[in-house]
Amino acid sequence: MLERYFPQQTFKALLFDFDGTIADTMPAHLEAWNKALQVYNLTLSREQHLEWAGRPTRQIVELLNGLHKTTIDPDAFVKAKEVDYLASISQVRAINSVVEIIKFYHGKVPMAVVSGSRHKPVEMTLAALNLTSYFDLLVCAEDYAKGKPDPDCFLIAAERLKIAPKDCLVFEDANLGIEAARRAGMACLRVTDQHQLANLE
Repeated sequence: MLERYFPQQTFKALLFDFDGTIADTMPAHLEAWNKALQVYNLTLSREQHLEWAGRPTRQIVELLNGLHKTTIDPDAFVKAKEVDYLASISQVRAINSVVEIIKFYHGKVPMAVVSGSRHKPVEMTLAALNLTSYFDLLVCAEDYAKGKPDPDCFLIAAERLKIAPKDCLVFEDANLGIEAARRAGMACLRVTDQHQLANLE
């Protein structure tokens, strides 16, 4: 199935970003961001949200603080935003082109979710989409210090799966995540805005 994208290469592990890659969570996340930001009279535009896609929420709060000269408590904000996101979890839909790959390779090669989101929203969304059992590992925001485009999250996943980075294939929708995969020495497929898979240019 992946031969059409990489005819000369066989992969020993598949690593999937979560938001915008496995699940179309971005509208629900943006709504949750703006509900939580109302308290501070701030908003997050769709363009800014997409530009920062892949970064853990805490890091985005720190960026917003720097941008707006605010003093939002990242830990308190993460919890508030998480509540708003989980309230709208029923809106989230799976991205079929990626789920097709996940189901095809299940039991054939190990697979991991590598996300900038925290464990709880990832786990609850996977459960809502009936996808929990397909993954051998979840690497989420609590598991690493430096977010994408730093490669740490992907390297941690490879290490825990005991697979060399060069033998891992990453699925990503965001530029920061694609850069993180490149820095990790891993091949990558892009999930487009139309939810199709594409080789990197």
